[in-house]
Amino acid sequence: MNSEFFAALDELEAKNGISKEYMLEKIEAALTAAIKKEYGGNARIRVLVDEKKKELKVFQQRDVVAVVEDPESQISVEDAKQFNKRMTVGKVLETEVKTKNLRRLSAGAARSVIIQGIREAERKIAQEAYESKKEDIITATVSKYDSATGNLLLETGTGYAVLKADEQIPGEIYRIGQKLRIYILEVNRDARGPVVTISRSHQGFIRCMFELEVPEISDGTVVIKGISREAGSRTKIAVASNDESVDPVGACVGPRGVRINAICNEIGSEKIDIIRYSENLEDYVAAALSPASVNSVEMTGERSARVIVDPDQLSLAIGREGQNARLAARLTGCKIDIKTE
Repeated sequence: MNSEFFAALDELEAKNGISKEYMLEKIEAALTAAIKKEYGGNARIRVLVDEKKKELKVFQQRDVVAVVEDPESQISVEDAKQFNKRMTVGKVLETEVKTKNLRRLSAGAARSVIIQGIREAERKIAQEAYESKKEDIITATVSKYDSATGNLLLETGTGYAVLKADEQIPGEIYRIGQKLRIYILEVNRDARGPVVTISRSHQGFIRCMFELEVPEISDGTVVIKGISREAGSRTKIAVASNDESVDPVGACVGPRGVRINAICNEIGSEKIDIIRYSENLEDYVAAALSPASVNSVEMTGERSARVIVDPDQLSLAIGREGQNARLAARLTGCKIDIKTE
């Protein structure tokens, strides 16, 4: 095997990320298996790799004996001397095997082992790539839409993943070739490759979007305390600051709303309420009912609150089909009872 063979290994490593050492191990195993098909299962094989000389050679090793009992691993001293006159009983004769002389069946078996090795390496690389991005956002391209199920097939750069209909943002319309940000929710191992659960409707997607767009969150100055979301409709996110000089809500909105607008552009018509977190439950509940104005909050139990609002704020506080109150309750972990004066 000449320099072209090693050049192919270098190209495989550069393009697919499969190390040369890994492929040489697979090739050695493939050649060993192929030659044993020709010379028998007891044959001893040595593969020599010389990267400097760009050479790969295969040798058969046989014990030199007076009487041959196993022709697969032994050779008589008379026959051995035909290769090397210095051979004596007890020595090991090593003869080169020309791989081009392998039968088609043996060569095909070797090729199958190598191809299987490449596929295993690609699956391992994909698995590690997805696991490194678990609970994070990656960018993918829409490859195919299944009208029967509503599922999307996405090309992720590492492989393909399916964005199921129930993990999409309701109301979104997708087109082939469109770039999408997706959240890696879960990664499992399978014999055929990694099984990846991706989402755009999960609240983790919103968390990661804020981490991407708001530097104060990524550096830990501003902390996300909680998120409640009904994808495609409304999200409430509670934030707090570790620095008194930094306004957590203002940091999330950004200059002239540039940061929050970037997030809203990604999720379409879904509304986002940015809530200032408070250790005081009364204040936290009042803020969570934004955009409604609250007159007062009274804690009637450890996790129960009675909220008083003006009559003209009642429908806003409750929200359409109770959504605003429902999201506020999830965010704060409180049962909220909204009343007018």
